[in-house]
Amino acid sequence: MARHQAIHVASAGAAFDLVDVDTAPPDRDHVRIAVAACGVCGTDQAFVNGAFPGLSWPLTPGHEIAGTIAEVGAGVEDYAVGDRVAVGWFGGHCGRCVPCHQGDFIHCANGQIPSWHYPGGYAESVTVPANALARIPDELSFVEAAPMGCAGVTTFFGLRETAARPGDRVAVLGIGGLGHLGVQFARAMGFETVAVARGADKAEDALALGAHHYVDSTAGDVGEALQALGGVSVVLATAASSKAMADTVGGLLPRGQLVTIGVTPEPLPISPLQLITPSLIIKGHPSGTAREVEETMAFAVQSGVRARVQELPLAQAAEAYASMAEGRARYRMVLTF
Repeated sequence: MARHQAIHVASAGAAFDLVDVDTAPPDRDHVRIAVAACGVCGTDQAFVNGAFPGLSWPLTPGHEIAGTIAEVGAGVEDYAVGDRVAVGWFGGHCGRCVPCHQGDFIHCANGQIPSWHYPGGYAESVTVPANALARIPDELSFVEAAPMGCAGVTTFFGLRETAARPGDRVAVLGIGGLGHLGVQFARAMGFETVAVARGADKAEDALALGAHHYVDSTAGDVGEALQALGGVSVVLATAASSKAMADTVGGLLPRGQLVTIGVTPEPLPISPLQLITPSLIIKGHPSGTAREVEETMAFAVQSGVRARVQELPLAQAAEAYASMAEGRARYRMVLTF
């Protein structure tokens, strides 16, 4: 049997080991991908530290996968060997549960996520359900496509599914791995874009990414600063800080929306009184389906939006992961093969 290299994490919090593993043929309705690039996402830290229930050890992280189909399992009719595909956080749906029957695949009761329900993309080869595949446009490289499977689709659809319209004023909280894409997408979608982050030193980068305005959250009341600009219809909260999210609520216009995509377990310190009179909405937004990843990549091609990445080979996965986990990456790390 053929073999390939993959990263194994033996137990929660353990070190990364580069090992040789068997390369099994794909099961029915699955394909095997020769991985060309895999993004390193902040959520990988939760997997490596055992924060999700029912994880199987050793674990192979990675859910921003891009590569070429190497083998096709029985029953797969829409894909062929050689097709360029991506797989993100959305790693397949069952097609049998109530959400699936309603077409709500992202909320599938039996949904799968790479590295949680099957080995992830920190590997030369990964086998995935065919319904998890997003076709990569010819105009995108594998390195450009990989982050779109999670960071890209989350920020793009986080904005696209709001009530904001071109010309409206929208704020992006946090200018990191998610936020730097959020700012680009907001500008490309026709929004008057406000970037909000800690420190004056981030202003130049935010404006270069496309922001029309920059608010330093350490310089005063964020809500007042947003209202001084005229208020915002939407805040896309990418920073993983409940307090920072809550601090933006005062800047929302009536019927405005706070969309939370930065992951933190801390409660939001927001009172009903802040929400009732202006009729504000707070909503969480998950990642996106395979089709939504395709639409995100198509918009990226059309608009020129790209993730800013640093590339490292699979053998240096531990270094790439540490850069993301410790906040040293600027802005995304991508493993290449």
